[in-house]
Amino acid sequence: MTPHARKRRTAYAAGGLALVAALLAVAVLVLRPGGAADGATADERAATAGAERFLDAWAAGELPRAARFTDDPEAALSLLTSVRDNTRPEALDLELAGPPVPAPSDAHRDAFAVPFTATFTLPGLGAWSYPSTVPVHPPADDAGGAGWQVAWEPALVHPELAAGQTLVLTTDRPERAPILAADGQELAGPATVWDLGVRPADLTEPAAAWAAIDALDVGVDTEALADRVAAAEPDGVVSVVTVRDAVFRDHEAELRAVAGLEAVSATRTVAHAARSLVGALDPDTGAGASGLQERYDAQLSGAVGAAVVIADRASGAAVATLDEGPAGAPGSPLLTTIDPEVQRAAEDALAATGREGSIVAIQPSTGHVLAAADAPADGFNRSLQGRLAPGSTFKIVTTAALLEAGATPDEVLGCPRTVTVNGQSFENQDEFELGPDTTLRETFTASCNTAYIDHLDRFAHDTLSTTAQAFGVGAEWTVGAATFDGAVPVTADANQLAASLIGQAEVQASPLVVASMAATVAEGGFRQPVLVPDAVETPHQAPAALQPATVEALRAMMRATVTDGSAAALAGVPGEPHGKTGTAEFENAAGELSTHAWLTGYLGAGDLAFAVALEDGGSGGSDAGPVAADFLNSL
Repeated sequence: MTPHARKRRTAYAAGGLALVAALLAVAVLVLRPGGAADGATADERAATAGAERFLDAWAAGELPRAARFTDDPEAALSLLTSVRDNTRPEALDLELAGPPVPAPSDAHRDAFAVPFTATFTLPGLGAWSYPSTVPVHPPADDAGGAGWQVAWEPALVHPELAAGQTLVLTTDRPERAPILAADGQELAGPATVWDLGVRPADLTEPAAAWAAIDALDVGVDTEALADRVAAAEPDGVVSVVTVRDAVFRDHEAELRAVAGLEAVSATRTVAHAARSLVGALDPDTGAGASGLQERYDAQLSGAVGAAVVIADRASGAAVATLDEGPAGAPGSPLLTTIDPEVQRAAEDALAATGREGSIVAIQPSTGHVLAAADAPADGFNRSLQGRLAPGSTFKIVTTAALLEAGATPDEVLGCPRTVTVNGQSFENQDEFELGPDTTLRETFTASCNTAYIDHLDRFAHDTLSTTAQAFGVGAEWTVGAATFDGAVPVTADANQLAASLIGQAEVQASPLVVASMAATVAEGGFRQPVLVPDAVETPHQAPAALQPATVEALRAMMRATVTDGSAAALAGVPGEPHGKTGTAEFENAAGELSTHAWLTGYLGAGDLAFAVALEDGGSGGSDAGPVAADFLNSL
């Protein structure tokens, strides 16, 4: 590479790595020897150096510094900033393309033009290159040895640019395709939203404004908002939040009554149901930012058409097209297995609790995910990705291990008040005991911890891990969405094994996994859950199946748990519900011992399995049970 053909590049992207890379690139360029060809005159070398330092700063995104190297810093900074903001380049390469050539002018007889090639990497268009020149001239007498200056003119940025014009990247973004439920209803699609803002000049009653915004209950920090409003230009508008049409209509009168609060309607793609699963869009780019919207962004958004145009800075009108890519193409809808009625019932049952939690429903015969509901609705997708101790719902697996090893439901295990393992005491919820004649069936239906732990010697350290494989727990599933598929590690000592028997220690599951455990019993074998059928080519298969006798025994015990045991909250629900409760202890953020409440099960007279999880407080029978009943009764 000749001395005058050296690259400068940067990526106009957020993030520390991009900034470090840009700074390193600049540092390398600054340390290289001069850019003029061998044998160049002193003026040619000075002209090249003046052009080079300007291009270095422009390529690095240091626009104020680049502007200072020109003879009109204000105009230079204005246009360079306009081009950057209106083209949003992913990268910018500026490459010297030859030695300086004389460019006589009336103002500067010794001026030179230094040729260079600009390459913008633009979203939707890719690399766009063109040649241009940097006009430079000797410094004025009072320049203090600052070096040759760039003679600023718009044509430097692009040869066809005139005064009052700029470069703009225009995009032809097709309407985003919807995410669909199994019956074709939209889970996400266009809807009316309202952008709320504050105009400081018109805000006469700040306290009333903050109260009206707080009443929306959408997580706005009004103290921080007050600081932003105080620091803003009076005639500007401070953006506050975007809310759904239903939320705005519920509070419209209060919002419109406050001077200075503004609401502007818009049409945007939003999730109508299963919001934590569907995910959200980036408000600035319109791209998927989370959930299914992010995972299938390319499919849903389609191809964006793009073009670079010269535009009038005052009006924004396009004057000429400099380059354009292929026309945009619409996206393709994403079909899921979600059943709108089941999803709605799950969301309503959760909303009535006012608590954080999840409900998942699965069709045992197919593995199709019928519902994945979370509270809060716009929060983390706990239903598929949560990592929680499953508590006594895991006794489905523990009991299966005993049955596979030859135990029977009528075998006597006993149920003492407490059991001690290496100095660690284990007890039942509320320290109940059932006596020495308690059978495995009674142990399961009452959810007796001590009965299982008292028979610790019947389990090897890998027994639970191996048995869990028949339920698919701990495998790697391909559901069509991000999931946590459970963890049942081989235990290291007796105390860890004891806690694992009752779904504690390092045993973890998502609500999807717990619902799948119940679905496995209902179906008689594991069927991997599926949410997006077109994305699942080879569902995970369990390495071994449960014995038919084990399945029949588990079915009978799960039914007895409803009719005679801890899942009695489901006793009046139609469809012959089967269930298993769970109460999992954990240490909360305050360092206090709390619980997660679980209930999982299936309908014996219907093709549906489910799991209910309520976080941070309560027990499976008394807290999760009524929620499960509400959910099932509304189907």
